Amino acid sequence: MKARLHKLPLHNDVSFLYSQWECPYFDKPWHFHEEYELVLIDKSRGTKFIGDSVSLFEEGDLFLIGSNIPHLFRNDETYYTDSPGAHSVFIHFTQDLFGDRFLSLPELKGVHQLLDQSAFALEVHGQTRKEVTEQLHQMQTQSPPKRLLSLLDILLTLSESRELKPLLSTRFAPNHNINTKDTLRIQKVLEYIMKNYMNDIYISEVAAMLNMSEAAFSRYFKHHTQKTYTSYLTEVRISNACRLLMQGEESISEIGYGCGFENLSNFYRHFKKVTGFVPKDYRRQFLKIATGAATAPDL
Repeated sequence: MKARLHKLPLHNDVSFLYSQWECPYFDKPWHFHEEYELVLIDKSRGTKFIGDSVSLFEEGDLFLIGSNIPHLFRNDETYYTDSPGAHSVFIHFTQDLFGDRFLSLPELKGVHQLLDQSAFALEVHGQTRKEVTEQLHQMQTQSPPKRLLSLLDILLTLSESRELKPLLSTRFAPNHNINTKDTLRIQKVLEYIMKNYMNDIYISEVAAMLNMSEAAFSRYFKHHTQKTYTSYLTEVRISNACRLLMQGEESISEIGYGCGFENLSNFYRHFKKVTGFVPKDYRRQFLKIATGAATAPDL
């Protein structure tokens, strides 16, 4: 998916960007930038698109996204009608933030390896997430010199943690040809999928939106997302099915049909392929973790 190059506004008196974003909903398009990004979701939920990964995000999530990895955080539909509001804290920084040779020091070998691993896009969990979240909030009232030291401390904490999970199975290899027209066209398709994934969306109608033949659109989509259109649509549907299963308000059959699957066997097959679980076990596992119960009822 061709993404828009995002140039970050830096003042002359700072070497990295620390910011808080409060808005009705996240509205930045599919974009990328040279800088690494550490982003905390303080208040919001929806679907995240990072490289070729499609999955849910929610309040409290924390991610380290590597340089030039395209990404987009899109809120659930309720945010566009009766928005509860969204809030995030993020830091953008480059590898030469501390100077050309700083990360070559033996004491910072772990940080160097951390930034190298961020090419897989990392999600932070557990106690590490709790500690870094607290540090990010404290940075709001700090002076620029103190913020710089806090960022280094955060990177050291992350580099020593075993609570980081890669979102991508392979390093994302962007093939960016910076073209605003293409960015807007793909954004149009992405929004259409998110609003209509629960219905039948034939590739012919999506291709027609871009005035392309089905074959041309298929090549175009796979070239820029590294996935087929069908695989992409399926992952969007499964991500939303996961959210509904965790909420526990609908039956599994209602969720399957409501997320756009024509029959339950098809839903079960795709769900297990993407998550490694059948829907019932996924819900059971979530309830076990969420409630601390040894068992959960069949739902």
